[in-house]
Amino acid sequence: MAQLRVHNLAVSIDGFATGEGRTVEAPFGHAGGRLMSWFFPTRTFVAMAGHEDEAVGEGARGVDDAFAAATEIGIGAEIMGRGKFGPQTGPWQDHEWQGWWGPEPPFHTPVVVLTHHPRPDLVLGGTTFTFRDLAPAEALALAAELADGRDVRLGGGPTTVRAFLEADLVDLLHVVVVPIVLGRGVRLWDGLEGLEDRFDVETTASPTGVVHQVWTRRR
Repeated sequence: MAQLRVHNLAVSIDGFATGEGRTVEAPFGHAGGRLMSWFFPTRTFVAMAGHEDEAVGEGARGVDDAFAAATEIGIGAEIMGRGKFGPQTGPWQDHEWQGWWGPEPPFHTPVVVLTHHPRPDLVLGGTTFTFRDLAPAEALALAAELADGRDVRLGGGPTTVRAFLEADLVDLLHVVVVPIVLGRGVRLWDGLEGLEDRFDVETTASPTGVVHQVWTRRR
């Protein structure tokens, strides 16, 4: 049976997974690149961004890269909230916006984008974005069908992840606690009191200062 997995979800030490004031130029709002500063130097990100031949070389290996690389293993589809696809809200004014990733997004799988304002499917390279207004269980059923026997990645943002945690649908949750204080934005943990009772939690500290938490559903 397909599992629902969350990978590389970075949160500040005060619990914010994205900052305030998100725009096209600032996908994480006032947080800038600070939440993902541990991720950008990794070999996984460098390869994903197509930078292997540039001055950054092949990227850093180590603890952070090991966790970053796990996001691709055995994944057949992704679910994301509209906020991860773009900063726009309300009815779509047009269909020109195609995400932050350019003509070849890094997913290479079907992606179910949850939105109250559907739009036609979008095919970019090896990725198909399907826009649907679905409850968490319905979205997971659709993504699992599209994944064709492989696991489903829940890509975020925090509001979407929280909804799936509230519905008790998440099998694995990888949270990266970053040593910054954001003070404002969108928090991950609100309304999830006692969540730890449903999971076994392992932590791994990285020399970069972040702490990787892996929450695995208890069977």
